[in-house]
Amino acid sequence: ADLPFCCFLRFDDIKEGDVVRHGGKRSDGYLEHIFKHAAKELFGMDVKEITYKALKNKDFQEVTLEKDGETVLRFAAAYGFRNIQNMVLKLKKGKFLYHFVEVLACPGGCLNGKGQAQTEDGKPDRALLAQMEEVYTAIPVRLPETNLHVQKVYQDWLEGMDSKKVQETLHTSYSAVNQSPSSLDIKW
Repeated sequence: ADLPFCCFLRFDDIKEGDVVRHGGKRSDGYLEHIFKHAAKELFGMDVKEITYKALKNKDFQEVTLEKDGETVLRFAAAYGFRNIQNMVLKLKKGKFLYHFVEVLACPGGCLNGKGQAQTEDGKPDRALLAQMEEVYTAIPVRLPETNLHVQKVYQDWLEGMDSKKVQETLHTSYSAVNQSPSSLDIKW
């Protein structure tokens, strides 16, 4: 019988020193991890540092990987609804060049979100934001695949790294959906 996911995870034995994070400088960073992983798996390139290139503003940035003078990976980070809206418009027009996009609703990323501390006048507290980024980057980076808890989930619950259960549980596919006339028509 299949047991719920929570039955296999025991985090009560984790100590403060065991806390790790993914790559990236702030609460984002999945782009960085996936970019490095894709570069290694798809093109055999070991990328140590990635360079973000700001496009229209600091919250819409691009990361590319070149091999033999050709761009083989093109990732973007789009933070804030205006950038997300622009990205969706490009997608609709067929001018979307990216293999992966990291999307965060808050301009500046999650650490800059509305749930964070603000100054008395309601503006982001830049000093606190800098302090949070400093604390976050002080936490050691560990690749998810080297985490013993993640390995245990794959072994005990998912029946191995390349099992059918992994495909069914962690992968998805997308297909076009016909919108009915009663759907909300959001104009982006």
